[in-house]
Amino acid sequence: MPSSPTLTVGTAGWSIPRAEASAFPGVGSHLQRYARTLNGVEINSSFYRPHQPETYARWAAETPPDFQFSVKLPKAVTHEAALVGTRELLVPFLEGIAQLGPRLRVLLIQLPPSLAWERRTAAAFFRLLSGLTSVPAVCEPRHASWFTPEADEQLRAARIGRVAADPSRHPDGDLPGGWLGASGDGAGALVYRRWHGAPRLYWSSYDDDWLQSRADELLRWSDAAQHWVIFDNTASGAAATNALDFQALCGVYRDAS
Repeated sequence: MPSSPTLTVGTAGWSIPRAEASAFPGVGSHLQRYARTLNGVEINSSFYRPHQPETYARWAAETPPDFQFSVKLPKAVTHEAALVGTRELLVPFLEGIAQLGPRLRVLLIQLPPSLAWERRTAAAFFRLLSGLTSVPAVCEPRHASWFTPEADEQLRAARIGRVAADPSRHPDGDLPGGWLGASGDGAGALVYRRWHGAPRLYWSSYDDDWLQSRADELLRWSDAAQHWVIFDNTASGAAATNALDFQALCGVYRDAS
């Protein structure tokens, strides 16, 4: 099983459901308690609204030095502008999240189901993003055109991993794609999984057999890549329970004292 430095397990947001309160002991904010138990989190709220730089700085200050943040790009960039002409949107966003400091590890580019792959648009956006920040990025496309050899090769060339999502809208969409470091240059590669809950999206909990099967799959991956597993089935509070169970299955523990 990948060792703890290469595996990050968390949820989309850090709200602690009442049923799991005892699993996040200690005093402090939800984030402070969360960060003593799980080793990473995805900031999903950045998709819906901007946060002040001071807010990101406070979140960083509330977490241990080895804690990791993934931040979702704003919908103004991915959904409204559809990746076109986004410099003026990206610059203030990236300046704000830079306040997370070394805890900032991943940028999540989630695309709308209606956004088809177009080589020039994607190339221009990836080039712009890489010119503005060195933070690694992963992409969660949802249009069928992104699940082709041509699109996958472009992601690989841009060193952007394609998110493995569950449930998947397309064949092989539940498998990681894009840059996986398979060519021998895996250092820094990201394998990012987002599990949204099934059959009811954002609500359903994953059972023990499903989680064990997914944990077993990690055995097939090299430790060269950084693995992220984010549970997005937060609507019912199932994400926290699933994350705790999956962390235990993978042998990743934190000192919650």
